[in-house]
Amino acid sequence: MAKDKILVIGACGQIGVELTLALRKIYGSANVVASDLREENELLKGTGPYVSMDVMNKEMLHVQVIRQNITQIYLLAAILSATGEKNPNLAWHLNMQGLLNVLDIAREEQLDKVYWPSSIAVFGPTSPKRFCPQQTVIEPTTVYGISKYAGEFWCNYYHQRYGVDVRSIRYPGLISYKSAPGGGTTDYAIEIYLEALAEKKYKCFLNEDSYLPMMYMPDAIRATIELMHAPAKQISVRTSYNISGMSFSPKEIAASIQKHIPEFQLSCESDYRQAIADSWPQSIDDTVANKDWGWKPEFDLDKMTADMLGNLKK
Repeated sequence: MAKDKILVIGACGQIGVELTLALRKIYGSANVVASDLREENELLKGTGPYVSMDVMNKEMLHVQVIRQNITQIYLLAAILSATGEKNPNLAWHLNMQGLLNVLDIAREEQLDKVYWPSSIAVFGPTSPKRFCPQQTVIEPTTVYGISKYAGEFWCNYYHQRYGVDVRSIRYPGLISYKSAPGGGTTDYAIEIYLEALAEKKYKCFLNEDSYLPMMYMPDAIRATIELMHAPAKQISVRTSYNISGMSFSPKEIAASIQKHIPEFQLSCESDYRQAIADSWPQSIDDTVANKDWGWKPEFDLDKMTADMLGNLKK
């Protein structure tokens, strides 16, 4: 793997920080270049090269790819679901143009691989609610979901037409103790742990029985790397893979926390994010990812709760 040189765009985001650190362990610090618009994340400082860069500036991006001898790009820069609803035009523009810039450069420079994340936000109210399959009715109702679904087809198009080896996962809600929530509808599942330790109570912006597909960050990072390491001939899906971790409601996560903090209290008062949550499936069928590249989650709710609380206390 010595010849691989990786660029992570959006390295200071919720996924980016942990993925960058994981890739540096595998490929060596010098071979993974982190980049973002923001100031370098504290957890990344001193762990490897960092460049300040805007994915919307295609020329600047292209120059970096050539200068750094990049062979793989992980594009994580995006505006998420709840934030996107406040500024739909910006969300669409950034989420689409950033991807097209990367795909174009990958085609021109004949990069080995590109990774781009999709999301369960591609599913809409008409998609099956339980064990939502890989191929199904997809009619997203948020600008984030619309941009992700369009992006899946761009990835597929660049693969079919130009042979770009682009791979993708539809992430469920992601939960991590290392980086702050990024404006998503599933962010309550991170906030609830922070508030449980600090205040012993939490007011949730979703109804207590709102089930959503979730995943603990170590599983999401592992899934991403396993997909990227799989031989190209095993990849049958060039839009984006369903993957599943666990599904739970605010009431269930509260009960899991109460096993460690018995006095913890949950209250719920739904806001505009409830409609977004209601439009998504409650659970995901990931049979195809399991068959193609052996995907299996390691964490369930109680295992995650113990790990989250233990690490947050530190």
